[in-house]
Amino acid sequence: MNKLIIMDRDGVINEDSDLYVKSAEEWQPISGSIDAMANLTQSGYLVAIATNQSGLARGLFSEKELTDMHEKMIQLVDHAGGKISSIQFCPHHPDDGCACRKPKPGMPMTILKELNVQPENSWFVGDTLKDIQSGKKAGCKTALVKTGKGLQALTKGEGLEDTLVFDNLAEFCNYIIKIGF
Repeated sequence: MNKLIIMDRDGVINEDSDLYVKSAEEWQPISGSIDAMANLTQSGYLVAIATNQSGLARGLFSEKELTDMHEKMIQLVDHAGGKISSIQFCPHHPDDGCACRKPKPGMPMTILKELNVQPENSWFVGDTLKDIQSGKKAGCKTALVKTGKGLQALTKGEGLEDTLVFDNLAEFCNYIIKIGF
């Protein structure tokens, strides 16, 4: 039985920016996040990313720049002894009405199918209500981290029922590794 942790990128794994993260140089991991992802892999979990990247549709960065950001993340996780099994991103503008943009469940459902994991054997970790909604709609257990926009999501409070809250990705990963599913 595969166990899967799907996570948002900006604000969960790396520092977020209201001006968008537009290059590999700007992509900076949150302290502890890379080792946390490696620890998940070493503990038998599959790790996947589901990230809205409307900066593509807005012309703020190119697909090559996005690929470079993801390559940097993959290499850091590999170097720490982990593995990212899937990266799904939504390149669309929020007004495009696509099926993949969170809070819709398109990306997590694609990951679940691609990695052959049942929703009840998966978690979705995010820092926004949209992340949590996407994970819940896909049937995943959900966790909110207080990094990125997590504190803002907490102050709103609505839509977080049955969602565990952690200070950061490392704290979530330590919890999951310790207690299991």
